[in-house]
This record gives sequence, structure tokens and C-alpha cells, in this order.
Amino acid sequence: MNNTRLRTAVALAVAAASSQALANGVAVNEQSASSMGTGFAGRSSSAQDASTVFGNPAGMSKIERTQISGGFAVVDAQTDISNVQSAAPGTNDGDMVPFTAIPFGYYVKPLSEKWHFGLGVYVPFGVISDYEDSFQGRYHGLESEVQVVTVQPTISYRINERTSVGIGPTINHIEGTLTRDVLTPAGDGNVDIQGDDVAYGFNVGVLADLTERLALGLTYHSKVDYSLEGETELSNFPIPVNGEYNATLDVTTPESIDLSLTYEHNDDWTLYAGATWTRWSQFDQLQIENPDAQAPFDNVQEGLDWSDTVSYAIGAAYQVTPTVVLRTGLAFDPSPTNDDDRTVRIPVSDRTVFSLGAGWEATPDLMVDVAYAYLHEDEGGVSYSGSPSSPAYSADYNNSAHGLAAQVTYSY
Repeated sequence: MNNTRLRTAVALAVAAASSQALANGVAVNEQSASSMGTGFAGRSSSAQDASTVFGNPAGMSKIERTQISGGFAVVDAQTDISNVQSAAPGTNDGDMVPFTAIPFGYYVKPLSEKWHFGLGVYVPFGVISDYEDSFQGRYHGLESEVQVVTVQPTISYRINERTSVGIGPTINHIEGTLTRDVLTPAGDGNVDIQGDDVAYGFNVGVLADLTERLALGLTYHSKVDYSLEGETELSNFPIPVNGEYNATLDVTTPESIDLSLTYEHNDDWTLYAGATWTRWSQFDQLQIENPDAQAPFDNVQEGLDWSDTVSYAIGAAYQVTPTVVLRTGLAFDPSPTNDDDRTVRIPVSDRTVFSLGAGWEATPDLMVDVAYAYLHEDEGGVSYSGSPSSPAYSADYNNSAHGLAAQVTYSY
């Protein structure tokens, strides 16, 4: 009973640090439709609208009027599961990622010529996957739904005509639900765990106009340490095992650094480039505390062996008319895991993302942005060794996704 509870707690922590959106590993990228149009290239150097609160808080210094910006993105993912090897009976439909909506909203107000205040509400991390009940790998994962919602109050300061800085604390609420089955002599038992926590971090950025046409941006998103308090429910086990139990675990979402360039080639063309480093190696192990359990289950550590990654993006924008701009971008996003460590809850591989976008200045006060992105992943394998409660399972995953985003920005 205790071992099952501990393994489930580990799985929740891993899921809490993962994403099934258009970014790999931990990060959800969908915080801005205007940035999505360029593949998120130049996110820390362009300051196109109030969504710069997330992209680079220093960029608020370039917003001349009070601005409200908000919207949402939707992600439609497809998965093909093939080459399955397992002694367990079941199906492999691959339709495990539901149609998902991701909202975001921002507010920026100039306080003076040098000071700006901003507020952002967005989703930086999340995973949603829900396999069919008869999934052949159900002993290693069934449902995973974990989401982090962040509120970020922010200030920026213009040091001089070319350089600005910005910083803001992040208030992060994480909650999740995770299920899987366990094989028993009487059939399948079910493990269902739920947990949540509130934790704090910060974002800080610098934006510098190197020339009148070239801007450099640097943004640091801090790590966030969570201590989740969860409740594990065991059902369909023998009667002495069924019940609800408390569990706690610590997990850290990693820091990242975004470096971007924005180059205004002329009045029509703007070019973007960016690179993002994410410290995935923090996920070398997870520690689970079970104060009611006897040794060795009162303090358990599990290895993950994830690696740091650097993703790259390039993009361009073309001003078709004074009120219409077209955008495109291409991003390369490596996976922090591999065939040895990949899981059915997080079956991500190296990704390539192509995006298109457009912006329309409907009035001098109102801007509408839309974007589309197509994500293609390299084939990746999952492989589990067997145990009496979890039969061995291996398979190849081919993932892809379509993303759409819309955003409205109002200035006054």
C-alpha cells in the first residue's frame, strides 16, 4: 500500500513538471498570440504589447499608454502509438490529449516617464493527458491533469534612452490529479491522487537598444519550489488496502534564461531571433515524505536523469499596410528526456514548430492578433520493465499538434 502511494506521488511530481502544449519539457509557451506568430523568437526583445510582462518586464518601458491585453490559445494534439510490446491486455488508441484552452491577460500602466507598472495572469506550466480506461500501459499512467496559474505584479525602470530593467514576483498556484491502475490477483486496482500548493518566484529582464534598429533582450524566469500536499485514494483493492491517505512531496520547476534580438531592417521588415536555456538537470531526483509510513518508505528518492536544453527560434514580420502586419517563425525545441527515461505521461521528443500570424490595428486604440502553429515531434520510445503489479510496457510515440491563438489589445 505505501509503495503504491509513493510511486503515485513520484508520478504526480513528474507530471507537474511537464507540458503537453507547444513547448517541450516544462514550459507552456502560449502566453501571447503576437509572440506566437513569430515562433516566440524575439520574445524578450520586441515588447510588442502588454504581454511583455511575461516576455520581458523591462519592455513595459516602451509602452506609451495604459494597455490591457488578453486572449487565449487552443491546442489540438494527435498521437500515434505503435510497436507495442506488453503482456498486459488492452488498447493503444493514442487519443489521450483533450482539446485544451490556455487563457492569458496583462495590464500595463505608465506611472511616469521612467516608471511603469504591470500585472500578468498566465499559465506557465501544465499537462493534460487522459488515456482510455483499457489502455495497455495503464499500470504506468492513465490520467494526468496538472496546471500552474501565475499572477505577476511587475515594475520597470527606464535607466536612459536606450536601456530599461524590469522585475516582478510570481505567485504560482499548482494543482493536479493523477491516476493509474495497479495489477492485483483480484484484478485492476485504481490509484487516484490530488494535490496543490502555492509558491513564489520572480521574473527579471533587461532591454537595450544597441542601435536605433537593433534591440537586445534578456529575461530570467526563476525556479519555483513547491511542497505539494496530496490525498491518495486507493479503490478496487482488497478491503484492508482501500482508503484515503495523506502524502507530501517537493518538486521544483526549473529556471530559464531567454536571450533575444529584434532587428528592424526597414519600415516593412522586422527580423527576430532567440534562444532559451532551461535547467532541466534539476530533475535528477524527487524526494517524497510519508510521515505515517515505516522505513524505508518514510523518505524515498527517485531518479529522473533529465538534461538541460537550449531551444532556438527565428522569425520575421512584414508590414503589409500601416494597419496590417504578417508574421512567421520557426522554432527548434529539444527534449529534456530520451528513450531510456521517457514516460507514458510525458512522451515528448525533439520538436520543430512552424508558425504564422497576423496583427490588425482595427483602430488607433485597438489591436487584434491571431496566430497558428504546427508542431511535429520526432519519434520517441517509452520502455518500462515489469513487476508483479505493473506489467512491462514499451511502445513508439509519434506526436503532432495544431495551435491557434487570438489576442485583443486595448490602449487608452
